[in-house]
Amino acid sequence: MSSFFSMTDTDLATDRLVLRRWTPSEVTAVLDGARPAHWAEDFPAEGDHVIAGLFAEHPAWLGQYGHRQVIERAGGLVVGSIGLFWPPDNGALEIGYGIVASRRGRGYATEATRALTEFAFTAPGVHTVHATVELANPSSIRVLEKAGLQCWSTEAEENTARYRATPPAPTQR
Repeated sequence: MSSFFSMTDTDLATDRLVLRRWTPSEVTAVLDGARPAHWAEDFPAEGDHVIAGLFAEHPAWLGQYGHRQVIERAGGLVVGSIGLFWPPDNGALEIGYGIVASRRGRGYATEATRALTEFAFTAPGVHTVHATVELANPSSIRVLEKAGLQCWSTEAEENTARYRATPPAPTQR
């Protein structure tokens, strides 16, 4: 593990990843084109630039239930980002994610999506996590399905599908 990397109280950890809230300095680094040593060579991707540019308009996205960087536990490198678009709309939160090209195909997006979806259900009043995906993006469709989201509608004109997850029903004893 790198000397930069250490767990914080607000991190979400999976077997191979840590999901860490964006810091203002990291947002600034993306916007300014800086290259911190703890970023994978191809981070940030285009989507990370877009999201970083929107944080000023949506400060809640940087909160407890907002956007996070995806960090490899083994080496401490930032390899993507994932986020919930806070606040909820009638109890529903949209999720979005991206992993840099050099780390795709390892299951990181699925692992991170599963973890953040489970965490979303700990927020008061949240009962649905959803995502919209282009039908021409089978990799992203597989991520959502493997993370436990189910397709509930398609929009032929927009060539998209909507996926959603709801919390598991409480078990009765």
